[in-house]
Amino acid sequence: MNDIGVIVLAAGQGTRMKSDIPKVLHRLGGTPLFLHALRAAQQLEPSRIAVIVGHGAVAVQQAYSGDDLSWVIQEKQLGTAHAVLCAKPTFLGFTGDILILSGDVPLIHENTLKRLVDQHRGQQAAVTLLTAKLEDPKGYGRIVRDKKQQIARIVEEKDASDLQKQIREVNAGIYVAAAPFLFPALSRVSDQNRQREYYLPDIVAIALSEGQTVANLQVDDAREMTGINTREELARMEKSLQEEINRKWMAQGVTLKDPTTTYIEQGATIGKDTVIGPNTHLCGTTVIGERCRIDGSAYLTDAQLDDEVHLRFSVVLTSCRVANGAIIGPFAHLRPGTDLGRNVHIGNFVEAKEARLGDGTKANHLTYLGDVTIGRDSNIGAGTITCNYDGFQKYKSKIGDRVQVGSDSTLVAPITLGDDVYVATATTVRHDVPDGALVFNDRQERLREGWTEQKRMKMKGTKK
Repeated sequence: MNDIGVIVLAAGQGTRMKSDIPKVLHRLGGTPLFLHALRAAQQLEPSRIAVIVGHGAVAVQQAYSGDDLSWVIQEKQLGTAHAVLCAKPTFLGFTGDILILSGDVPLIHENTLKRLVDQHRGQQAAVTLLTAKLEDPKGYGRIVRDKKQQIARIVEEKDASDLQKQIREVNAGIYVAAAPFLFPALSRVSDQNRQREYYLPDIVAIALSEGQTVANLQVDDAREMTGINTREELARMEKSLQEEINRKWMAQGVTLKDPTTTYIEQGATIGKDTVIGPNTHLCGTTVIGERCRIDGSAYLTDAQLDDEVHLRFSVVLTSCRVANGAIIGPFAHLRPGTDLGRNVHIGNFVEAKEARLGDGTKANHLTYLGDVTIGRDSNIGAGTITCNYDGFQKYKSKIGDRVQVGSDSTLVAPITLGDDVYVATATTVRHDVPDGALVFNDRQERLREGWTEQKRMKMKGTKK
């Protein structure tokens, strides 16, 4: 939209959260609360954005990586009107309309914001506010209307009379105001109230006193304007959001065997005909391809799965990539930097970190693969360990194509095994091995017949 600015209020501590973390940094669907509101507003393509920060300002700024907005410090939290007034320098010379929204209202939709702006401009209003009707309006400012049902003023909960508290229409705390009206009006707001704060809703009364138009848009779904002030409210909203996210993916062709125990963050994507079992978490920017199968109790963070990948029961994947047709688990752990080729098998109690495995390679049992590159069609036997750390720094290993590593082998990095190498069972490899070679350690096998019976007799205190 042309000539639109945005102010996001994110300075409060949120004392009812009982947290050292700023309220707007608590996460919903894996995303800090204020980023939900900010991203919705960014869809309007505003020419200027200011985010007001105060408590935990540095942490809030670090949560956003873009450079398309201005950070405004509210040194003292003196109320919402004071917070918006702090953004005045950011909007010097700006003559358009300014959208104001709270950083703790995460479910606001961009379409609602567009409708609010359209309503404001259609009525040529000085200020337009979003309202909603709630069954339980406790905690919200009430919309007081005159005999003609026009907005007369807004009364905050703490300043409302018993009669006013019965009003169900409430102020959502989201406004659009003409910049030439907004900042002069803010300078006139008084702190003569029970809280001794400068209330942003008072600009409505100022506009009316000047004979200017005050408009409103009533939101269809009250959840859009619901703020979060407590952990309980956060949990309820998380559940509501998860139900919405899960319905979306099921509508797009994904099977969730138990939606009530499936947690999918907003940044995750899933291909059609994928089947996801119970107790699965898809976090961050996880990408799941088509026709994948996740048996259950999986925890994926920023992972990428191509098509037809099978995750068996109880696996953890973090910042890794798995190519088509691979089978992982059960009880496997893929750590950051792992990159698995097509049809790779990673079995039970296998851990991989910064490991790159070529197509068709298998490590099916009890193995640690760290800082290693392995070629195609190799087989890593049970109990194999790449020893990549000497207590001071990490070292890399390279294993070629079609290599067979016997069980209980130890590969001491830095080391290179060529193509077609055989590593005998229980071998410790400390030096590079050329293509096609067999590497083994000499260990003499000894036999003592009758040893068990002699041991038993000794333990009983008798000799045969």
